[in-house]
Amino acid sequence: MDSQMKPARIEFSTAALTVAERRILSDLSVDLTAKRIGIIGRNGSGKTSFARLLSGLVEPSAGTVRIDGVDPAKDRRAALSLVGILFQNPDHQIIFPTVVEELAFGLRQLGLDDPEGAARAQLDRFGKSHWADSHVHGLSQGQKQLVCLMAVLAMAPRILVLDEPFAGLDIPTRMQLGRYLDQYEGTLVHVTHDPHELTAYDHVLWIEAGKLAQQGLPTDVLPAFTAQMTQQGESDDISDLSD
Repeated sequence: MDSQMKPARIEFSTAALTVAERRILSDLSVDLTAKRIGIIGRNGSGKTSFARLLSGLVEPSAGTVRIDGVDPAKDRRAALSLVGILFQNPDHQIIFPTVVEELAFGLRQLGLDDPEGAARAQLDRFGKSHWADSHVHGLSQGQKQLVCLMAVLAMAPRILVLDEPFAGLDIPTRMQLGRYLDQYEGTLVHVTHDPHELTAYDHVLWIEAGKLAQQGLPTDVLPAFTAQMTQQGESDDISDLSD
């Protein structure tokens, strides 16, 4: 990867998202150029919707989303090389039966002359050449997640969005995937409900009930988030908590 890769510029200008007449996100405005960005919030706060807007998988209902000046929802070809996303469940991301086919798919979308050759080269870089013709259904959950990561990184996106990718993985697998992610030189946007995962990040956004509650250094945002979550957890009325 290009060690000189500059952070991408992420701009949300009063962005909102409404689904089936329900407002999911409201008036989000951020202008970010940090290398490591954390998105914190409890379940149901709108974190995943933020990730989907950033990735161009959905269009904002109002306002704008730009990555280096490009609208990722409207310019899908440009978005392929601008932003990649790693979902929580790899089974929702994998669509091909073999590992090499899965990696080759995105490269084919980019218009490469030899997408399968590039896919095999990517597997070799990760020391996983022997996985090429393996059937994905025979892999463990952590191995499937690594396949998804390799497929996304093969496209060399400026931004890599992680939507709670470690959920359900054991500690050794999380550590192994974490080491691969540490080598990524682009802008990393990590969506999570666990503040411990974001302590070393450059900038943190706290999304609460679809709105930006706070943003800034993790040393400022994470203690405030943790204090509010603790206060809510001590409440006797669980009906106040999000799903």
